[in-house]
Amino acid sequence: MSRKVVRTSKFRHVFGQALKADQCYDDIRISQMTWDSNFCSVNPKFVAMIVDASGGGAFIVLPLSKTGRIDMSLPTVCGHTGPVLDIEFCPHNDNIIASGSEDCSVMIWEIPDGGLISPLKDPVVKLEGHSKRVGILSWHPTAHNVLMSAGCDNVVILWNVARGEAVVRIDSMHTDLIYSACWNRNGSQILTSCKDKKLRVIDPRKGSVICEKDKPHEGSRPVRAVFVSDGKILTTGFSRMSERQVALWDPNNFSEPLNLQELDTSSGVLLPFFDPDTGVVYLCGKGDSSIRYFEVTDEAPYVHYLSMYSSKESQKGMGYMPKRGLEVNKCEIARFYKLHERKCEPIVMTVPRKSDLFQEDLYPDTIGPEPSVEADDWFAGKNGEPILISLKDGFVATTKNKEFKVIKSLMATTSSSSSYRQSDSVVRELRESSAFNISIDYCILKSSLKNTNDLKVYRTQARPIPESE
Repeated sequence: MSRKVVRTSKFRHVFGQALKADQCYDDIRISQMTWDSNFCSVNPKFVAMIVDASGGGAFIVLPLSKTGRIDMSLPTVCGHTGPVLDIEFCPHNDNIIASGSEDCSVMIWEIPDGGLISPLKDPVVKLEGHSKRVGILSWHPTAHNVLMSAGCDNVVILWNVARGEAVVRIDSMHTDLIYSACWNRNGSQILTSCKDKKLRVIDPRKGSVICEKDKPHEGSRPVRAVFVSDGKILTTGFSRMSERQVALWDPNNFSEPLNLQELDTSSGVLLPFFDPDTGVVYLCGKGDSSIRYFEVTDEAPYVHYLSMYSSKESQKGMGYMPKRGLEVNKCEIARFYKLHERKCEPIVMTVPRKSDLFQEDLYPDTIGPEPSVEADDWFAGKNGEPILISLKDGFVATTKNKEFKVIKSLMATTSSSSSYRQSDSVVRELRESSAFNISIDYCILKSSLKNTNDLKVYRTQARPIPESE
């Protein structure tokens, strides 16, 4: 009799936890649009959320530290004339964000450090080229100022944002509505899913199909697709019986999926978020109250279910923090920003570890904010691999840093000694003043005196002050 062996994985015990109420963003009117986008974008500086707005479209951008109740009069980014459908921060500049709208335009905005102090109506660049609403935006992962947009006109456009021009226009490939579009790791390929039930891997500069898969999922509901490790493709969709599915594909052999799992019978579209550093993919369903996560490996059955974070309230959208914005000293491997009807709630995914040391196996070198190629060079045919950074530099030790402690104590000693000198001079002034000699009594707390405010002088009956005092 053979015993079943449990698969070993460092991510088996990953658990999700919502932050406390005082660390959430409250009283925000999240957009009621039924479009299947994230409605939220986040980076180490800001969190942006699409909100309801009368007379056009708007979204708010908050510094991460501005938690609690958000004032209704908070300034918004409100330059669009139609509802905003998608927003995404630039991976190479934390102050730049792109927005796509029902008014058929794409706008690029620059957010000042510290957030907005007045409504932002004028974009840095306005990109016009779509004839119907723009619902999908994606920045190039390695090339500077390259943005992809996809609209309901079934057109994919690659923009050189710095020049404000459309360089590549793919308009005859998709015969129906585009559900999703994303880049691979170095931005040399694009992956799209479409209402015509085809999955396409595209050469973005030539505008040609490298390979395609017909009916990755049998159902007629929307399909989402992302590149995962080793060039494989993970899709979420529906079966013919409207059961939600997740599948893994090898583009070199699209005939059969490497793995196909049925999840449940909910109706919400599953939004996949893949972490290339850990190989974990998170599935967040719109309208769900849970986040499932799986580990993708190169050994059969390839997709391994890990666990599920559940809560009471359903999610209207989800933001995903880049790796460089996580707290590595808490073994945090992912952070989501879950949108409720009236608030945004951060959810932290943590690997339980006892050690306070930096966990190198959890945090390999990850993609940094530096682009590896300029837009003109990329459009000319040059590819650039991601420039990696170590998260250990941003690691804050939980044990006290001795050097920092010494500097702080020196500063404290210097400031306290100056306070003593200042206090002594005040005492001498009081003694030398004849008016005070006959009108006040005073008490100096010599042992705990830290500043001049600790000098307590009390008005009493008129009497001379003895010299011994």
